[in-house]
Amino acid sequence: MTVIALINKKGGCSKSTTAVHLSYWLSRQGYKVKLLDADAQRSSSIWLNSMEDNSIAATVLQSPDELLEQIPELAQECDYLVVDGAAGLAESTRAILFRCDLAVVPCQPTGLDLQSASDAVRLIKQAQSVRGGAPKAAVFISRAVKGTKLKDEAIALLSKTKEITVLKTVVHQKQIIADTFGQAATVWDLTGRPATESAREYDKLFKEILGMVK
Repeated sequence: MTVIALINKKGGCSKSTTAVHLSYWLSRQGYKVKLLDADAQRSSSIWLNSMEDNSIAATVLQSPDELLEQIPELAQECDYLVVDGAAGLAESTRAILFRCDLAVVPCQPTGLDLQSASDAVRLIKQAQSVRGGAPKAAVFISRAVKGTKLKDEAIALLSKTKEITVLKTVVHQKQIIADTFGQAATVWDLTGRPATESAREYDKLFKEILGMVK
């Protein structure tokens, strides 16, 4: 009955990709998982529904009222409810933050993305003020390019925000991750060294995330 939400107002940050992979990973650990797709593009629900042998039910809800009312009901039906938040920090995102146990912000190591992440953190802090501390919050670097200073600079900048945990795991940019949607798969379903490396990064990331809510 734990609700984990992926939020960020900027598209292309790996929010939906992370939501699908987290749902799949939790299911592989033996948990009962549901995914709630609150994004207008419906990428994560379309992705899950196209996968063969998929046991993860996907629900699409977009209005703030529906999210406030139905997130607790959906959470009662599973061990983990993973929410793919809307692109943009609209009222639907506020509704999600009022109902989730952990908000996770994927962030690319660019100036524009760091600004977007700071806007998401501001919204999280507002929800924490209203709820008396909840939800817990974390940010991680996604789509990083190895061997660049941007990654280290982004981590250093994000670490200055005391109200949010910066996860240690970095998910690096790889074509294999970009290919997963089109192949109706996850990195665990694909072969080759890049898939193995990305799967290892996701394993570490999701163990960190799970450690925050256990």
